[in-house]
Amino acid sequence: QPQSKPEKVRKREQSNRLHPTAAETIKMSGSHPRLHQSAATAPNALSSDKDAEMPATEKDLAEDAPWKKIQQNTFTRWCNEHLKCVNKRIGNLQTDLSDGLRLIGLLEVLSQKKMFRKYNQRPTFRQMQLENVSVALEFLDKENIKLVSIGGCDHD
Repeated sequence: QPQSKPEKVRKREQSNRLHPTAAETIKMSGSHPRLHQSAATAPNALSSDKDAEMPATEKDLAEDAPWKKIQQNTFTRWCNEHLKCVNKRIGNLQTDLSDGLRLIGLLEVLSQKKMFRKYNQRPTFRQMQLENVSVALEFLDKENIKLVSIGGCDHD
């Protein structure tokens, strides 16, 4: 006489047959539900017509692409963790590094060295800010850290 399964096991197996797994649901629908979600049903959709027409690769490259925000937040937190040592903080990567002071502070903390050249402690003019960024980039060059397509005048 075959031994019967405990009641809990039988109910679980029966329940699993009634409720398909996520993989089975995707197979039944033909694709993952979020991959082809239209912008009209997407949360926080700003312009549904534009997003609906935009191919997936363009959405990934858009300014507000989720992966870009995640990377910006991650890098900002990383920078701030190191900048604590010199009582500096970054709120916005695009604006807060433009005067060169936080960039210089970050490089000095990471390298545990001082800048080779003097820089403007209070850069009030654009030229002074660019000079500070150039000092930071020159420091990287002297430390044999190669940067490609990055210079003091590279912006928008």
